[in-house]
Amino acid sequence: MRLSANFTLHEMIKSETALRLGLDNSPSEEVITNLQMLCVNVLQPIRDYFQTGVKVNSGYRSSEVNVAVGGSPTSDHCRGMAADIEIPGLANFELAAWIRENLNFTQLILEFYTPGIPDSGWVHVSYNPENLKGQVMTAVKQNGRTVYLNELVY
Repeated sequence: MRLSANFTLHEMIKSETALRLGLDNSPSEEVITNLQMLCVNVLQPIRDYFQTGVKVNSGYRSSEVNVAVGGSPTSDHCRGMAADIEIPGLANFELAAWIRENLNFTQLILEFYTPGIPDSGWVHVSYNPENLKGQVMTAVKQNGRTVYLNELVY
């Protein structure tokens, strides 16, 4: 099933963790609608602008898959409203900065990016049309714990 010009339902629900552990990662109709909004309003504009593939590391996660990967219990991934993405060959900082400046979104997190290593970390972006608050953060490890800093920190 195609969710936008370049994104399919299959790639948005694919989970290596679900496959490895034998977990069901099938979305409801509501989740499919949410995934379509995410693709149309965020992922497809990214694809169109950069004119290259967008790698979806994690899209929808059933509650069981979310627990297995250690996700937040309130994660937008569980509602089909978030994706962790990268564009091969583009620094994740640059991708996050472009999203911040050009798209409407609920939350944008540059996760575990290391300056000088362009493909380190990933970009988490969520889209809830009822809450486009545009929150921007950077996730880093400090003393073995994940800490969220306001804005994009290079």
